Amino acid sequence: MSTETPADETEDSVPVVEKPSKRRNRPAVEPEPEPELTTRPYVEPTPSSRSFWTRIDKPFVFGFLVTLGGLAAIALGLAMTNLSTVLIYIALALFAALGLDPAVRFLERHRMPRPWALVTVLVSLLVLLGLVIWAVVPVVVEQIASFIADVPGMIRDFEASDLYATLEAQFGDNFEDLVAQVQGFLTDPSNIAAIGGGALQVGASIASGISGAIIVLVLIIYFVATLPGMKQAMLRLVPARDRANTEIITDQITDSVGGYVMGMVTLAFINSLVVLLLYSVLGLPFPLLLAVTAFLITLIPLVGSVLFWMVGSVIALFSDPLLALIFAAIYLVYMQFEAYFLTPRVMSRAVSVPGSLVVIGAMVGGTLLGLLGALVAVPVTASILIIIKKVWVPRQDSRV
Repeated sequence: MSTETPADETEDSVPVVEKPSKRRNRPAVEPEPEPELTTRPYVEPTPSSRSFWTRIDKPFVFGFLVTLGGLAAIALGLAMTNLSTVLIYIALALFAALGLDPAVRFLERHRMPRPWALVTVLVSLLVLLGLVIWAVVPVVVEQIASFIADVPGMIRDFEASDLYATLEAQFGDNFEDLVAQVQGFLTDPSNIAAIGGGALQVGASIASGISGAIIVLVLIIYFVATLPGMKQAMLRLVPARDRANTEIITDQITDSVGGYVMGMVTLAFINSLVVLLLYSVLGLPFPLLLAVTAFLITLIPLVGSVLFWMVGSVIALFSDPLLALIFAAIYLVYMQFEAYFLTPRVMSRAVSVPGSLVVIGAMVGGTLLGLLGALVAVPVTASILIIIKKVWVPRQDSRV
């Protein structure tokens, strides 16, 4: 019995497979959309008709627990007060680490592994600090000593100027007494030592400052190296249903704080270069000392440039009133250039905070923590605004 084989199943028939084209169409790279927070409806709990005091089944136990809670709160407050210096070190190191994190991620985006990016950024930081200590600190110390020694001569030159004669004619003997008191205070070494509580206290303050700087530097290295792990560990403390939203908010807060810190350091560095150039070109005294002072003061948001404008103009006034006027005018022009051109471009990655909140935050932070509080006031305010915008407002909108 013969069977016929179909023509399409013969051995000669080979299935044709189309070869893929060597030219592959590469999809266009589109920017990733910003992740959106998922909101859940919030239902108000049904209030109880009974009074709070009638719902207390064991009044003695309740009073005992309230008393223990009050004592625990007092003990915690005392502990926080005693640990204020350590907390300041941690906060300063954390803000510095968040400021260095954008540089690490920039190197990662350029195909450098994260460990090598960390090593590159940290070595660059240590080299920069070493250069500053080696080149700037001895000159600044020398100029501080020279400034203290030159105060009497600067005041004598100021008394011989026409400006002094005009002010003396306007205010009389009161102005002359004020100048004499200022000269006596600046030329008396006991007053300088008394500011720090005596010579022994000054030495202890210097030693404490050096040890604090070393501790902060070590904490910065640890924080920069372990920042992703720290964020993941903190997210594990959040309930699983809220981790996605918390991660989005955390990334936005860290990005805004890092961008702000890097932006403020960049603006302060540019400001110090401008001051160094102006003082050197105009021939005003102590250019490097004033440049370092400008860097430290202009780190204060919004009001730092205005403060140094007054400080730099007054210091220049003791040398030459005409040069002081020229410096004040040029620096005022630079302040406008910085406010309307540099700041919007440098701080583009940071969260925009209204000017009124910047001033209020700087005053509150400065009152509570001094200079450090004024520096961290804007990042803290920006973080609070992000939480309000991403958490509080959507929750209020979902209430029915």
